[in-house]
Amino acid sequence: QVQLVESGGGLVQPGGSLRLSCAASGSIFSITAMGWYRQAPGKERELVARITTGGSTSYADSVKGRFTISGDNAKNTVYLQMNSLKPEDTAVYYCKLTRTYDTYWGQGTQVTVSS
Repeated sequence: QVQLVESGGGLVQPGGSLRLSCAASGSIFSITAMGWYRQAPGKERELVARITTGGSTSYADSVKGRFTISGDNAKNTVYLQMNSLKPEDTAVYYCKLTRTYDTYWGQGTQVTVSS
């Protein structure tokens, strides 16, 4: 089993920044990728950013140039630096860990962008 603990969400004004963290523990082997997804009220969950164990990254078009995903292998943690936040970024953000044969999700952290 794998446990994912997310942190760093909160309320921020438009144009502000937040950094989300996702710490993995437990059976941390055969990992192929980690990523951040988000789900706004009434909408489907969508990919925000993803990083593979090889270091390749991918982003949703809506966050390119504003968000950066990174990982710290020593701490088994993945980060999402979010800059120039917009009200439409408001959502619950979920961390996802992908292993060769299964996936795990974190509990989610709320990000609210509002003045």
